[in-house]
Amino acid sequence: MKSFLLFLFLSSVSVFTNGQEQLKISTPQQLRKNPYSELPLGAIKPSGWLKEMLVRQKNGATGKLDELYPLVMNKRNGWLGGDGDQWERGPYWLDGLLPLAYILDDKELIAKTKPWVEWSIQSQQPDGYFGPSKDYPQEAGIQRDNSRDWWPKMVMLKVLKQYYMATKDQRVIALMTKYFQYQLKELPKTPLDNWTFWARYRGADNLMVVYWLYNITHDSFLLELGEIIHQQTFDYTDAFLNTGLLSTTASIHGVNLAQGFKAPIIYYQSHPAQKYINAVKQGLKDLMKYNGTANGMYGADEALHGNNPTQGAELCSAVELMFSLESMLEITGDVGFADHTERIAFNALPTQTTEDYLTRQYFQQANQVMITRHIRNFDINHKGTDLCYGLLTGYPCCTSNMHQGWPKFTQNLWYNSADSGIAALLYAPNEMKALVAGNVQIAVKEQTAYPFEEKIRFILTIDQKKKVVHFPFHLRIPAWCKKADIKINGQLWKKVDGNQVVKIDRDWKNGDVVELELPMHIFRNNWYENSKSIERGPIVYALKIGEAYSKVKNESDPVDFGNEFYEIRPTTAWNYGLPLMKEDEVEKNFKVEKPTSFVANYPWNVMNAPVVIRTKGKKIPSWQLYNEMAGPIPFSVSYDLELNSATEDIVLVPYGCTRLRISQFPEVRK
Repeated sequence: MKSFLLFLFLSSVSVFTNGQEQLKISTPQQLRKNPYSELPLGAIKPSGWLKEMLVRQKNGATGKLDELYPLVMNKRNGWLGGDGDQWERGPYWLDGLLPLAYILDDKELIAKTKPWVEWSIQSQQPDGYFGPSKDYPQEAGIQRDNSRDWWPKMVMLKVLKQYYMATKDQRVIALMTKYFQYQLKELPKTPLDNWTFWARYRGADNLMVVYWLYNITHDSFLLELGEIIHQQTFDYTDAFLNTGLLSTTASIHGVNLAQGFKAPIIYYQSHPAQKYINAVKQGLKDLMKYNGTANGMYGADEALHGNNPTQGAELCSAVELMFSLESMLEITGDVGFADHTERIAFNALPTQTTEDYLTRQYFQQANQVMITRHIRNFDINHKGTDLCYGLLTGYPCCTSNMHQGWPKFTQNLWYNSADSGIAALLYAPNEMKALVAGNVQIAVKEQTAYPFEEKIRFILTIDQKKKVVHFPFHLRIPAWCKKADIKINGQLWKKVDGNQVVKIDRDWKNGDVVELELPMHIFRNNWYENSKSIERGPIVYALKIGEAYSKVKNESDPVDFGNEFYEIRPTTAWNYGLPLMKEDEVEKNFKVEKPTSFVANYPWNVMNAPVVIRTKGKKIPSWQLYNEMAGPIPFSVSYDLELNSATEDIVLVPYGCTRLRISQFPEVRK
C-alpha cells in the first residue's frame, strides 16, 4: 500500500484522490543543482562502430517503421489526428526516431518527425490538454481506447523535450506550461491510474519533464504539480527499502520496474534526502540478487520471474532500464549507474536485434540455445513467438520502443559539469561540442574502439580566440578497473583506482590530448545455481555456438505476429561446464585473442567478434534440451556429476555478438 510522506512544509497543496482530500504535502521552493547536465541534442556525433549502429537503425526499422508497420504508424494514428492507434506506440517510435534524426542530422528522418511534433503541439486545447482525446471501437492489431490516459502523454513529453533541446522551439515551453497547469487542476480528481495502471508505475517520466521545465521557467506551480505526481506514483522508495517486492516472483511488471527505478532519484532533486539514493542502490542490489542475469538484465517475462538464465528479459525493459540509469547518472554522477548502463548496452542490447535492425526478439535468454516458435516457461507467452526474431513477434510494444536505446546512449556519453567543465561518463567513439568556463566553445574527438580495447584518446580543440582555457575535465573510472592510467600530452598524469570519477582541473590549450587506459582483466561472477560468467572489462563472454537460421512464413496469425520471422537452431554442442579453478588460476586458463588488428564497423556478430577467449570445457551428458531450451542448469559443483572424460577446447565470444549462447556456465570438478 502506498505510503505518503509528510514533510515540514514551506508552502502546501491539497492532494485529492477520487475527490477525497488525503494530505497536505510540502512543496519545495527550488530544485537541487545536479552535478551534470545534458548537452543539446546533436552536440554529440557518434563515430566508428557506434555511428554504424545508428546508421543501421536509420536504414532499418527505426527509419522505416511507417513503411514496415503501417497498421499503426500510418496517417490514421491518433497522434497524427487519425482514428487509428491512439495510445503509446506512435510516441514510443518518436522517442527513438527523433533523437536519432537530430544526432545524425538527417534531413529525411527529421522530416518524418515533423508531422508528429506539429500535430502534438497544435492539438493543445484551451484547457491545456493535448494529444488524442476520442476513443474508437476495437480493431485488430491497434489500440484505439484510453486515448486520454496520462501514460502516452508522458512519452510524447519526452519527445517534445528532446525536440526543444535540438531546436529551441519556444512552442514546446508554452505547450508544457499549459499542459502542466491542466494536470495541476485535473490530477487531484482524475489521478494517474484513472484509465490504466501504467501511469501510476511510470509517473517518474512525467515528473522528470516537470522538473526539466521548472529549471527553464522557474514557475513555482510546477513544484506543486511535482508533489502530486510523486504522491500518485507507486512508492518505489518504500518498496525497495521496506518490502519484498524484488524477492517475490510476479510482484511487478518488468518494464514498469525498469522505468520506475529512477523514480526515487528523480524526486530526490526536490527533496535531497539520502534515503532516495539508498533505495535505488538497495533496489538494484536486490534486483540482481534475486532476478539478475549476466547480461545486466533480469528475469521478467513479463512479470518479475527470478534469475534462472532461461527466463526471458524484454527488449523494452533493456532500453528503459538504460534510460533510467542514464537519468540517474546525470543527477548523481554515481559510477555504478554508468557501469550498469554499459553492461546492458554492450551485452544485452546488440544481441536482441538483427544486424539490419529490421527484426528483434521480444524476450532474450542469458542461456539461449534454441530460438523457435514454442511455448516456454514464461509468465506470458504470445503463442510461442517470444524468442523468434521478427518485426512483431511477441508483442508490438518493443517494435515501437526499441529505437531509443542507442540514440539515448549516444546522448549520454558526455555532460556539462556543474563546475563549468565537461564529463565523459560513458565511453564510445564520438565527437562532441560544448561550452565551458562560462561561454567558451570547445570540441573533443574521442578516438577508441572501446569496449573492445582498453585505450581511449581525447583530442581537444579550443576556440582559436583563446590561447588557454581553464576548466575541469571529469573522467569515469569503472569499478571493474583495478588501476587506470591517465596521460596528458603523452606524459603520465596520474594512476588512479577504479570506481570513481576523476577530475582533471587545469589550463587547456588547442590540441591537448588526454589518454585514458583502462586495463581489462578476466574475472568471474556468480549467478543462479552458483553458475559462473566469464567477463573482461564491461563485456560478458559467451560460448560460441554454431547457428542455423530458417525463415518461417507465418500464415496462421500474421496480423498479430508478422508475415515472417526467423528461427535459429544450434549446429554445435552447447552443454559444456567449466573446470573448477581457484581465482589465481583464472588468467592462465583463459587466453585472450584478437583475431584482427582492427575493430570492424559492425562488431556485433560472431564473424566480426573483435576479441575472443579460448579455454577448456567438459561436456555434461545429462544437461540436454528441455522444452526447446537449455535444461535445468547443473548446480556448481554437483558431487559425482557425470562428465565426458575428454577436456575440449572451447571459444568464448562477446555476448553481444551471439544469438545462441551459454553465458552462465556450470562449474564442474576436474
